[in-house]
Formats: sequence, C-alpha cells, structure tokens
Amino acid sequence: MSNEGRDVFRAPIGTRDVLAPESDRWQALVACFAQRAGRAGFGLLVTPIFEHIEVVQKLGSSTDVVRKELYDFADKGGRSLALRADGTASAVRAYVQNRPVLPWKVWYVAPNFRYERPQKGRYRQHWQVGVEVLGLEDPDIDVEVIALADGFYRELGLRRYRLSVNSMGDAASRARYREVLLDYWRRHADQLGDEMARAEANPLRLLDSKHPDWQDMIERAPQVGEYLTPESAQQFERVQEGLQVLGIDFEIAPRLVRGLDYYSGTTFEFASDALDAAQNAIGGGGRYDRLAEDMGGPPTPGIGFGIGIERVLIAADSEGAFAAPEARLDVFVVDAVGGTEALVLTQELRAAGLRADRAYGNRKFGKQLAAADKSGARYSVILGPKEAATGHVAVKDLASGTQIEVRRDEAAAWLYTRLHP
Repeated sequence: MSNEGRDVFRAPIGTRDVLAPESDRWQALVACFAQRAGRAGFGLLVTPIFEHIEVVQKLGSSTDVVRKELYDFADKGGRSLALRADGTASAVRAYVQNRPVLPWKVWYVAPNFRYERPQKGRYRQHWQVGVEVLGLEDPDIDVEVIALADGFYRELGLRRYRLSVNSMGDAASRARYREVLLDYWRRHADQLGDEMARAEANPLRLLDSKHPDWQDMIERAPQVGEYLTPESAQQFERVQEGLQVLGIDFEIAPRLVRGLDYYSGTTFEFASDALDAAQNAIGGGGRYDRLAEDMGGPPTPGIGFGIGIERVLIAADSEGAFAAPEARLDVFVVDAVGGTEALVLTQELRAAGLRADRAYGNRKFGKQLAAADKSGARYSVILGPKEAATGHVAVKDLASGTQIEVRRDEAAAWLYTRLHP
C-alpha cells in the first residue's frame, strides 16, 4: 500500500496495536488479575514466546491447533520451532525442565499465536492471563482454580456469564468411553465422511464440532459421565459440592471436552451471554494429569485455565463494565518562566509518586494551558514570573477551576496529600 509514493506498513492480518487509553485498560485488567492470583499464592511465570515444536504438539495431534493453526518454522540452526499456542504446554515444559518445589502455583500474561480466521475478539496473536497448578490432585484445588476465575470476572464487573463443568474422567474412564464413542461414530460413518479418519484418531474431538448437520447426531452420542470410574465420579461430585458451598452457580455440560487433547478429569468453561452465541467463550480450562509425564517428567497432576483479554474486554463493553481509567496524569506543569525550572519540578513530582507531565518546545502560555485542560490531569502547576519572585507556584484544580498559591518547595508534598489522602 502506497501513499504519495511511500510505503505505508500495516500490522499483519489477525494482529492489532493497542494504544492508550485502551492500553491503560489492559494494564488495569492485568493488575487486577495479578493481585487476585498473588493473594492465592501464585507467582508470575514468564516463558519463551516460541518452543520446540514437540512441546506445542503436546496439545494434541488431532486438534485443529496442531493440524492447521501452528506458526511453525525452522530457525537458522535447522531446529523445528513453533510460536506458543497456549500457556499450559509452556508452563508444564518449564516445570519438567526446572523441577520447582511442589505444589507449584504460577500465573502468566502472554501472547499466543494461532493461524485461524480473524474475528472480533479472536486474533492470530491473542493475549491471555491464566494460572497453572502442578502437584495437587485434591478436587478442592479444582474448586479454588475455578473460583479464582469466577472472582476475577466479578471484580471486573461482569455478571452475564455462565459456568459449565464436566469431567473427562481418569485414564480408565477415558479408555472405556473412547471405545464406546468410537463405535458410535463408526455407525454414522456415512454421515461423517472424511471426518471419520479424525474420529478414529480421537473420537472426543467431534463432540465440540459446530457442523450444523451433525448436531442431532452429537446430541444423541454417549456421554462421558456414564463411564466414569467410581473414583472419578467421587472427585467430580466433590468439585460440584465445593462450587455449591462457595455460592458459584454452574451447569453440568456432558459434552464439554474443550479443544485440546491433554485434558483429563475436571474441565470447565465460562461463556458470556452478552456476546454472540457462536463466539461467547471468555475463558476455560481443566485438569491435565498426564501432560508432565508425556513431556518426560515425573507423573504430576495439574490444572489451570486461560482467559482471553480481548474477548473479556468485549464482554465488559457489552455489559458497560470495567471502563478505562479516567485520568492518566495527576499533574500537568505549565511553564511561563523558561529555563530549567519546569524540568526540575516535573522530576520532583514524579519522584514524589505523582504522574506528571508538561509541555515541551517553548510553546506559548495559552497553548500550554489548553494542553493542561486536555491532559486529563487533576491539577496544573503554573510556573509564573510573579509566583517565582516570591518562591511560590500557582496550583489550579482543573475540575473546579479554583486556583491557589503554594510554596514552591512544598508543592510536591502538598499535591500528593490531596491526591492520596
């Protein structure tokens, strides 16, 4: 694309720039999540943006993520790598490599990459916050993880969402269910056509298909809950009991299998009624008790979830919740004396813990006042010749328009006490 003979570069398809004030909202969302996770004993985990392709392929060879959507490439050393497609695989790889003390509770904020058709709130580079817990098999931790996500949504102001839960069972449960379900698909092979090969590879994958002609067939398919071992059934009942005790509403969704192959035991998903039904998921996760072992580590149970930042913010907009912070500045410095005094005062204000900015480039006094009004700051501090002669500055409340003089050497402390009473 050219403009007057010059190339104008644009972000790649399926990606976007996030500018202020929207980025202020992102920052506030991440801060909210970090505080909730920190209160529950989670520490921040930062992993590479790309992994050896074998790590990402642990999401499941029969999933669309691995079959169609991976951003994979060979580096200059000929190694096969892939951009991160979800948070869990990288977290488990980090656990297997570094062997932290168990239980290991981590949270993350990171971009993930999937080559899929871009839609509103669904990008090829999309951001998530999430948590992972490794080393605990207790169903109470399943409840705590779900409660963490539920509390986060509520703190953002969301109300129109639903929680669905299911159990994929243990290895024995899944083996029994897989055979029964595969036999069912084979009886419908003519209807499935070419997708029968996918059913043979992983029968559960077809349960979350949105193919309109298959919905009646899927609705009549056997349910995993009918094949849970007594131990798996007891664990799932304890999860339901815990959610009820905490007052968290939920519905049992027998065909909730999530989109990745590593899930076992508890699975869950949050969906917003404020969004279009076809794309209303705002987060979800579940157990993955065999993933660490599949990556060469010791058998280690795990559970976690991921929440898409873009999708959650769209849901918040639909509900009129979690607005962007109103002001990015506390103080705007207006300079009518020249020299270095505005530079010094601005640094003093920032050192005192205030968000401060000023005009640059020797702008006229009137234009500086206009910039102060547009800045969103609560106060402006005016360095004028008259005030400077007496060792004062003029402080103007930009909301009310009232103005008083304050001693220059007390200005930073005076402003801080009024902005942080």
